[in-house]
Amino acid sequence: MPSSRKLFSDSKKVIPSGVNSPVRYFEPYPFFTKKSKGSHIWDEDGNRYIDFCNGYGALLLGHRRKEIIQAVSKQLTQGTLYCTPTQSELELSKLIIGNFPSIEKVRLVNTGGEATMTAIRLARGFTKKKKIIKFEGCYHGAHDSVLVKAGSGSAHNGISVSDGGLNEVSKNTLVVQYNNAEDLEKTIRKNKDVAGVIVEPILANMGLILPENNFLSDIRKITKENNVPLIFDEVVTGFRVSPGGAQKHFGIKPDITTLGKALGNGFTIAAVGGKKEIMDLLSPGGKVYQASTFAGNPISVSAAISSLKTINKIKNRLYAKLEKYNLLFTRALDDIATDMKIPHQINSTSSMFQIFFTNKPVINYQTSKNANAKKFQKMFNSLLKNGVFTAPSQFEVVFLSDAHTQTDLNKALDSYQIALKSVKN
Repeated sequence: MPSSRKLFSDSKKVIPSGVNSPVRYFEPYPFFTKKSKGSHIWDEDGNRYIDFCNGYGALLLGHRRKEIIQAVSKQLTQGTLYCTPTQSELELSKLIIGNFPSIEKVRLVNTGGEATMTAIRLARGFTKKKKIIKFEGCYHGAHDSVLVKAGSGSAHNGISVSDGGLNEVSKNTLVVQYNNAEDLEKTIRKNKDVAGVIVEPILANMGLILPENNFLSDIRKITKENNVPLIFDEVVTGFRVSPGGAQKHFGIKPDITTLGKALGNGFTIAAVGGKKEIMDLLSPGGKVYQASTFAGNPISVSAAISSLKTINKIKNRLYAKLEKYNLLFTRALDDIATDMKIPHQINSTSSMFQIFFTNKPVINYQTSKNANAKKFQKMFNSLLKNGVFTAPSQFEVVFLSDAHTQTDLNKALDSYQIALKSVKN
């Protein structure tokens, strides 16, 4: 990839580490993308890849989805930024509320990190308390309150607590073990100043880690009994696991929900929503301040409206197809790795999966960290060489999209077979 090598060399001179997000870097250099369509992306040298990264889960409907491109193109002829309320914001808010029964009111923001930051501020404003409880390996954005034992690029780069973060802030963040409701209950009982509990209902930033039986319902029970607001961070799982996210799938109603990624299918938009009594604390009506020039941007809002309308229209076919493809693919992958006698675990649900090179079940932060990351990197390099792009870190997830075909999956499985041979050797 000579073009990418040159572009990366030039980028390092003007962009810190040559990338605008740490998760995009891998050795010796990342490829630079020129275009995308459907289930594929092309690099600057014309190489085509089946895209299993899918914007880290954002592209549920695939690249350049026709309905979304048409909606955005129409909006472009009418304007790109107004900084006034629009009818389309109202329409999108109603669509979100219609899909998520736990959300009574919603505010649009720009990024998942902004959504979780607002959710935590709301919890503190509602309870008048300081401490937040998060779970090891859950990633809720790159702000101080939650950048403690976080997943995603933070885990990949071995950063437990970021330099530059304030101890005065992180000391108010209590970290408990995922899939351990007893740890949560003990921590809440021990600390009387807990403002809220935030969790990824399905942990998708430490590889893929699924909630064990009753874990989420136990969290809901414990937080209710102790009058602690429960925040579901569904930036990844919202719309991807079901039209109503993981909370609909598992039958849990949190107090606050954050959404992003698949909400805009590749366009920059996120949201925070929840109970009226909590959401009404936001300014200007309340005293919890949150503001943004680009919130409710008409381009992103038009994309999100089209995305949700499309999802709702094809939901019966969409989720059944993705679940079927995922199940068939991971079963075949498991058979290949088993036949090669490679120690492995495959965690899978809905349209997401990840393979870990370990003998032990991966159920939390520590068991994920104990998997063989060097073998994963070797597999990633082989996959890339053979036309399959996954996220370059063990602590991310493989995502399928509606654009993937059976032909894509067959080709990808062939590439995985070659990659697993390289891991075995």
